[in-house]
Amino acid sequence: MCELFGVSTSEPVRLYCSLDEFAKHGGRSHINRSGWGVAYYKDNDVLLVREALPAAQSPWIGFLESHGLTSNCTICHVRYATMGAPSIVNTHPFRRELGGHMHVFAHNGGLPSIDAELPFESDYFRPVGQTDSEYAFCLLLQRLAPLWQNTAPHVPAVADRLEIVSRTAKDLRRLGAANFLYADGDILFAHADRRRFDVDGTFGELRPPGLCIGDACDMARGMEIKWPVTNKAGLLVASVPLTSEGWSPIAEGTVIALRDGQEIARSTA
Repeated sequence: MCELFGVSTSEPVRLYCSLDEFAKHGGRSHINRSGWGVAYYKDNDVLLVREALPAAQSPWIGFLESHGLTSNCTICHVRYATMGAPSIVNTHPFRRELGGHMHVFAHNGGLPSIDAELPFESDYFRPVGQTDSEYAFCLLLQRLAPLWQNTAPHVPAVADRLEIVSRTAKDLRRLGAANFLYADGDILFAHADRRRFDVDGTFGELRPPGLCIGDACDMARGMEIKWPVTNKAGLLVASVPLTSEGWSPIAEGTVIALRDGQEIARSTA
């Protein structure tokens, strides 16, 4: 299945071996060969780099590492296509503007018949591609839109955003595996569900954990995260642990809200 990797830190950091290790899940040690993407938050905007090619074969991974791009919120994804052809338009992460903030979404799982089971609730936002994942993103933004519009130019309360994200996650989970990372320029939300694990080149039955979390400070040496400061905080979220230790599973149905490298809220969807 697809792989997710998210980073939230107190200061902008540079990712090195983490991207290289993550790229191995994009066609070398795993069978995710349909595309990859990385979204970096920077100066209230998002730098999005995507390819509809195996990440493990991409020269862009080395380019991103060698050019020292920094961010305190990063979302990465490698894709195994189940709905929608391998193409840029169907490659995660997806991004949209809402309330003067850039919103980014990446999903791991399958949501059959999402358009029939969860029809759009407004005229805001429509998918550009053909994936169930982008449809889910548009649905989430439709539900969040009134909140952002009613509080502009201020950022909506964390509790209000978390309630909508959790409710949407619960609706998605009824249809299939719904692990996702969603960021709104202020908070990185991570929803853990079940996933199909790679077993000898094939996918097994759905089971938890769908996401794991780890302390970026504890793993900085092995992950090669370059910190510009000594007083630091950071958390990593991934579909599967990228290092041999330091990771904890996130319980099925849990939504965690991360800001500046710390968990600030969580709920059970």
